[in-house]
Amino acid sequence: MLTQNQTGILYMVLSTVAFSLMDILVKLMSPYYPTGELVFCRGFFGLIPIFFIIPRHKYKNFFETKKLKLHLIRAAAGAFAMISIYFGIRYLPLAEAVSITFAAPVFVTILSIFFLQEKVRFIRWSAIALGLAGVLVVLKPGTELFSIYSIFPIFFCLGFSVVAISIKKLSATEPDYLIMIFFTFALILYGFLSILNQDWIMPTMKDLVFLVLIGIFGSVGNMMLTMSIRRSNVSSVTPIKYLSLVFAIISGMLLFNELPSTSTYIGAGMIILSSLIIFRREQGKKITTTITRQI
Repeated sequence: MLTQNQTGILYMVLSTVAFSLMDILVKLMSPYYPTGELVFCRGFFGLIPIFFIIPRHKYKNFFETKKLKLHLIRAAAGAFAMISIYFGIRYLPLAEAVSITFAAPVFVTILSIFFLQEKVRFIRWSAIALGLAGVLVVLKPGTELFSIYSIFPIFFCLGFSVVAISIKKLSATEPDYLIMIFFTFALILYGFLSILNQDWIMPTMKDLVFLVLIGIFGSVGNMMLTMSIRRSNVSSVTPIKYLSLVFAIISGMLLFNELPSTSTYIGAGMIILSSLIIFRREQGKKITTTITRQI
């Protein structure tokens, strides 16, 4: 029989696997389908798991909320972050795109100073500096290895920062399914509008399965992440999220013929260390911790 903390760890492993599989499928489908179509599928088919967690007595009024404005902000920021990482995955080596997303807690900490009036002292400022330095190492600006598309994972981190702060405020009173469903409909809306400006590419039956799985894995990853955080200590499960880099490196080499550069490994290590310091410090200060990839 698993303890509550062990159950939380298991959910975090499942969340990491689900998000990693979504990333791999997005990378596989990107050469054949426009990003807007992939985002639409992520939203549309992502509704399937969500409806299973909506209480039956809420089916007629599950959209009711007193925090509509905050939901819309979270949904718009989440859609912006999701679109950005999909572009990043399309144009960058998978390991590089995933590595940069690990810097999201660094950006969240910076924004928390302004929007949540959190006090950041020397240790967290040092972690922020280390994380930003790690991003620069991965990006390799000023060299021939630098890619302009590296800006998209940075955009993800910025959008995620707004998402994290919004969720901190929403989670006190709003159910998880409501937070997820506003975000999911935002993805559907963006995907639909983008499709109007370009040709819809009719997927083959094989590709349709992959597109459906993109949506399902994305929503399941979010659900498992939430269940993990509710059942275990965040400091216990946070390191598991970094397994996604291992999955990205292995799948990048086997499926996409991508070999990460030394600077990617070094920069990713700096970013991960930075995030772990921030997580540990937030736990010590009893601040609501923001975990990576919460979209």
